[in-house]
Amino acid sequence: MGGYECTDQLNNSGQRVDLLTATQHLERLEADYSHLAAFGIRTVREGIRWSQVERSPGRYDFSVVKTMMDCGLKMGVQQIWDICHFGYPDDLSPLHPRFADRFESLCKAFARFYLNCKFDEPLIVTPINEVSFISWLGGEAAGTVPYCTHQGWQVKYGLMRAYIKGTAALLEADPRTRILTTEPLVNIVPPINATEEQILQAQADHELQFQSLDMLSGRICPELGGKPEYLDILGFNYYYNNQWVLGLQEFLPWANEMEDERWLPLSSLLKEAHVRYSRPIALTETSHPGEDRPHWIRFVAAECATAISMDIPFWGICLYPIIDRPDWDNLWYWHHSGLWDAVVQENGIINRTLNRPYAVALQESRKVIEEAIKQRPVPGIFNRVVTGFKRMLRRMAGE
Repeated sequence: MGGYECTDQLNNSGQRVDLLTATQHLERLEADYSHLAAFGIRTVREGIRWSQVERSPGRYDFSVVKTMMDCGLKMGVQQIWDICHFGYPDDLSPLHPRFADRFESLCKAFARFYLNCKFDEPLIVTPINEVSFISWLGGEAAGTVPYCTHQGWQVKYGLMRAYIKGTAALLEADPRTRILTTEPLVNIVPPINATEEQILQAQADHELQFQSLDMLSGRICPELGGKPEYLDILGFNYYYNNQWVLGLQEFLPWANEMEDERWLPLSSLLKEAHVRYSRPIALTETSHPGEDRPHWIRFVAAECATAISMDIPFWGICLYPIIDRPDWDNLWYWHHSGLWDAVVQENGIINRTLNRPYAVALQESRKVIEEAIKQRPVPGIFNRVVTGFKRMLRRMAGE
């Protein structure tokens, strides 16, 4: 899959960013989609940009979204839609008493809009992208709305109240709607020669990565109305710096050249999530800046192939961003993390330049995944058949 950076948040300077516009993706939709075909990419992540479609409370303009959808239909590209990707209307924050109601209304309006378009495929949505991350950024690091510190839990609670109400609204409007969660997948470890207290704290912090999903499913905070069926497709975002040491600004090197026993393979983290929730999984964001891009995608593909060999229902890898993106807080700085680099001309036009080492590595990685799918173990399929047969017998017996 390919992901187009679609954040519309207020950055750490209070400046509204709009990366779908900044990357010129909106004006080059057809060209961007056509470039994907050579790599067999037919599914993309896009965003509706809440701050843009709801310019005033309760009034929605989905005209740009409709243009994007029409282009996807024309080009044969499946689109997954983020309803909220870090950005909110100017008059809202997750701590606002009307935040959840406004988001619920947005979800109802978007579902009605999609149904009125009469597309054949069901709507696939991420209601709110990376609740865990944005709760930290806005509630602990004061990097975006509501620009708080020591309020991470309150921000997360407000976001999940909205997420759950929005999910309920989407499914009520059309039960075929698919919900794709997109949460960071991390590993938090104790320092070397850690005390027992540090070891226990690292374990507790590691567990917190599942807090939003536990709220969505009703495992915790049942007063919010979460339900197990709201967990549908589990998307996880994994980057080169997603494993770190408790209490330190120290990351475990992603390739683990030093063979640190605290480091965990990506496949192990995916298995942990699958065992916990028993849902299909996708890697919804992954990338590496600079020259390590080809090494990174080979590493990710190998780990995902291992996950497939474990009989984990693994549904895809999203290169995020698929085209280069500027930094939220320094819009002049481009990350060089896409399959296509951005080359900004003096006249403001952005040329897309394919990163050829990355492209070669991507094609190799596709073959690794395809081979893993071919070699997928049969016992898991057999077990599911047996389980279904047993259920049928119980129903026949009147249990």
